[in-house]
Amino acid sequence: MDRLQFFTPVRISSGQESPAEEIYNVAEAMGFLRKWPTGRRGPVYQCAVNCCSAALVGRMSAEEARKAFAGFARITRLLEDDMALPMAGENIDSVHALRR
Repeated sequence: MDRLQFFTPVRISSGQESPAEEIYNVAEAMGFLRKWPTGRRGPVYQCAVNCCSAALVGRMSAEEARKAFAGFARITRLLEDDMALPMAGENIDSVHALRR
């Protein structure tokens, strides 16, 4: 498996009319982030970019970058509803911590 591949894709949707898009790896997440409107780039966006950049150069795992990207998608309300549930091995407290 590619070291930049996510174990589970991040499913995002920009609205009811558009189909959900699945982000499978760090490069796809970075591509999505690069297209994000400049005026909407805040600290959570910057954190996701920093984590994806770190993963691309091997200073962070793909799963750590995935968590940052999923957090960005959750906060910007792009994360598909079924993706907001905890994954195996996570508990509900970790999900609520990201929402705070």
